[in-house]
Amino acid sequence: MSRLTPVIAALCASALLCAAPARAETVWVRAGHLVDPEAGKVWPARLIRVDDGRVTAVTPDGPVPAGARVIDWSAYTVLPGLIDMHVHLPDLDQSENVAEPLLHSAMESAFVGARHARATLMAGFTTVHNCGNFRAYADVELRNAINRGDVIGPRISTVGAYVTIPGGGGEVTGFAPDVTVPADMRAGVVVDAADTTRKVNALFQHGVDSIKLIATGAVLAQGTEPGQQELSDAEMRAAVEVARGRGSWVTAHAHGASGIKAAINAGVKAIEHASLIDDEGIALAKAKGVWLDMDIYDGDFIAEYGRAHRWPADMLRKNDDTTEAQRIGFRKAVKAGVKLSFGTDAGVYPHGLNARQFKYMVRYGMTPMQAIQAATTVSADLLGWSKDVGALSPGHYADMIAVSGDPLADITVLERVDHVVKGGVEVK
Repeated sequence: MSRLTPVIAALCASALLCAAPARAETVWVRAGHLVDPEAGKVWPARLIRVDDGRVTAVTPDGPVPAGARVIDWSAYTVLPGLIDMHVHLPDLDQSENVAEPLLHSAMESAFVGARHARATLMAGFTTVHNCGNFRAYADVELRNAINRGDVIGPRISTVGAYVTIPGGGGEVTGFAPDVTVPADMRAGVVVDAADTTRKVNALFQHGVDSIKLIATGAVLAQGTEPGQQELSDAEMRAAVEVARGRGSWVTAHAHGASGIKAAINAGVKAIEHASLIDDEGIALAKAKGVWLDMDIYDGDFIAEYGRAHRWPADMLRKNDDTTEAQRIGFRKAVKAGVKLSFGTDAGVYPHGLNARQFKYMVRYGMTPMQAIQAATTVSADLLGWSKDVGALSPGHYADMIAVSGDPLADITVLERVDHVVKGGVEVK
C-alpha cells in the first residue's frame, strides 16, 4: 500500500475532524453591565457561563477556572442579540428601477442574500424574520446554508414567498405588459381561497417557517394603493387555517385601516407596517393580542434617498401619505399597550443599518427599555422562539452583543455595535 501524500493525509484528517461529534465547550463572558429585557433592568458586572452554545448561568462577576476561555467584555454594556422581524435578505436593495428584480438571476440573489446576512449579523441582529423575497424559497435556502455553516448570518425564520393577488403588492410591477415574469417570482400568487390553500400548503412543503400575506397595496409597488384591501377575507382565512394546522402562524402586510382589521379578524398573528391604522384597529389588535410590526424609520429614508435618486413619483407620494400617519398610529399603539415588535423592512434601506429605528421608537413614545424589549423578548415571543432567543437567562442561545456606552441613556449606541457573539462563538 502506498503512503498517503501530505495533502491527502491532511484532507483525511480534516474529514475525520468534521465527522467527529463536537465537544462541549465552556466559555465565560464578562459583562461590564448586562441589559436584562426579561426583568427590565440593567445589572452591574455579570459573568455569563456558556456551555455548548447556550447560556447555563448568569452570576455576579467573579473568578473563573484556571485556563478557562474568557471573552472579556468588562468595558462594555452587553445585551441579548437583537431581533429584526421584517427584513428582505435575498433581494436586491430597493432602487429607482421598479423592474430591478427581473435583471438578476436566482443565483445572484443567493450571493446577495449571503452578503446581506453578514451585514445584518455584524450590526448585532442575531435573529431575523425574513418577511418575503421575489425569488421563491431563496430565504429557505439561505437559512439552511447558515445553519450548515456554509455562510455567516443570523438565525432566520422564513416565509418563502409573498402570498398576493395577481398584480398586487407582492408582485414585481411597473414593467412592459409583454414581459414574462419567471415562475419562481409568482409562487405565492393566488386567485381565490382554494388556490390560497394550495399555495400555502406548497410553501410549507418547501420548508417555510411561517406565512406572509399581502393584504393591501404597497408603497413601493407600482399600480397598487396602500389603503386598498387586496386579498379577500376568505383568502386570508384560508391561509391562517393552513398555517394553524401546521402549528405555524401568519403575518400580514397591511397599510390601510380596513385591510388591517380584515387581516386581524381573519386570525393573523401580526400586522406589518400598519401605516393607516385607526383607533378601532388599535383596539382590535389590543383585544386579540395581535402584534404590530411598524417600520417607522423607513419613511425618512425613502423621502430623502428616494427623492435624491429619482424613485418613481407615485412611490414618493404614497410614502408621504403614510409616513406621519404611521408614526401617529405607533404613538397611540404604545399608549394603548399593544404588543409592538421590532421590524424595519431592511432592504428598503441598506442592510446593516437596522438599529437606526431605535431612536424613532423612543421619539414616538417608547422608553429605551421598551424599544430594547421590542427587539428582544417581544419579537422572540412573536416568533415563538422565546425559549431560544431574545434573552440571556439560562437555556437561551448565547447570542449577545457588546456596545460602548449606556443604551438606556442614549439609544443610538445600538447603531454602533462593537462585538457580536452567536451561539457562544465570537463573530465580531
